[in-house]
Amino acid sequence: MTKAMGSAMRRIQIGNALSAFGLGFTVPYLYVYVAQVRELGPTSAGIVLGAFAMAALVALPFVGMLIDRRGPLPVLVGASVLAALGAVSLGVSTSLVTAVGSAALLGIGTAVLQPALATMIVWCSSAETRTRAFAMQFFLANLGLGIGGLIGGQIVDENDPASFTLLFSIEAVMFLVLAGIVMTVRLPRPAAMGEAAGGKGGMFAGLGVLVKHKAMLQLCGLGFVLFFACYGQFESGLAAYGTEAAGIDPSTLGIALAANTAMIVAAQFLVLKFVERRRRSRMIALVGLIWTVAWMAAGYAGLGHGSQAMATAAFISTYALFGLGEAMLSPTVAPLVADLAPESMVGTYNSAFALVKQLALAVGPAVGGPMGASLHMPYIVTFILFSLGISVLALRMGKSLTPAQDLPIPVRTIVVAKHVPENDVSVKAAV
Repeated sequence: MTKAMGSAMRRIQIGNALSAFGLGFTVPYLYVYVAQVRELGPTSAGIVLGAFAMAALVALPFVGMLIDRRGPLPVLVGASVLAALGAVSLGVSTSLVTAVGSAALLGIGTAVLQPALATMIVWCSSAETRTRAFAMQFFLANLGLGIGGLIGGQIVDENDPASFTLLFSIEAVMFLVLAGIVMTVRLPRPAAMGEAAGGKGGMFAGLGVLVKHKAMLQLCGLGFVLFFACYGQFESGLAAYGTEAAGIDPSTLGIALAANTAMIVAAQFLVLKFVERRRRSRMIALVGLIWTVAWMAAGYAGLGHGSQAMATAAFISTYALFGLGEAMLSPTVAPLVADLAPESMVGTYNSAFALVKQLALAVGPAVGGPMGASLHMPYIVTFILFSLGISVLALRMGKSLTPAQDLPIPVRTIVVAKHVPENDVSVKAAV
């Protein structure tokens, strides 16, 4: 990596961390803010959260083409400004209509940031450095979210709407800081940029290339299962299961989420050397096995045979094991998307994968929430099977990957020099 690319990468990572810090201020409190602070009720809060998710689903199919045509920088700046406007307006919203509109702006902005940031990281990295770059992005994002959530928790006051307005204002400032930082970045421009997306057929030609790419379709299917079985359950099905079946105190859910973040922060770079020298498909399969154990721990917590302390410990360990799997996925999945993409379609591939993630995050709570609250053992068995399915799908996908895609940093063969006697002419000739 050149010095200029290294400087660009550092600025991108700093901006990424600050925007995550801003999100951490508000994401944990959005439901409480709409339902209780603004007194709009649980139904309205659900509608606002739905608008946040659905707006992202509407925007993402078109973002990839725009990134590939214009580059990720203007798209990221536009998304940051849009997210800032959404955050500011949400902080002063007092009606359902304004809250829904503000949440939609915030949802579009934050969703578009993902593929734009991912494409910038791809442009500023090489096959050898990409794994660590995405690991650093995930590490800083989780660190920012965790710190933001902790500080935000000290500021919020359910009896004071102004405290929430302050939170949303801080979030908006962080988005604008991200825009300001990335505007100072000079990105290398790939020679093939715009060829596929800008040629005949436009977006549909690009999508046609993607849907014919077997390995990418397999990765998208695998990605849906990954996000559905993990992130889609954190604050819905698993939380409902923990409180209803395992008798977990609601305050313990915060501790479990903190354990998840702490595991990611502690393990990210410890597992990186282990992950980056091994086949990506096998590492994803290993994550599936780790998450199988996590769901078994959750099942034990809900059986009721042990003490409440044991159930609580098992439930917290579930979130920690999820964190270990996430730390292994961050340097694996995102770089694989980039390596599968043609040079002129990195934005399209990143956006497609972000769309799959968003779909899983929308469907996951809708399915997992009711199951976790009432169908306790079927819920656990279902997601144990999903986790085992991750391992099966990953190994099957590995057969469609080239050696360079599955193992981009091959273990170098160590050549031991052999001393050749000076008078051994035949050996010299052979050498």
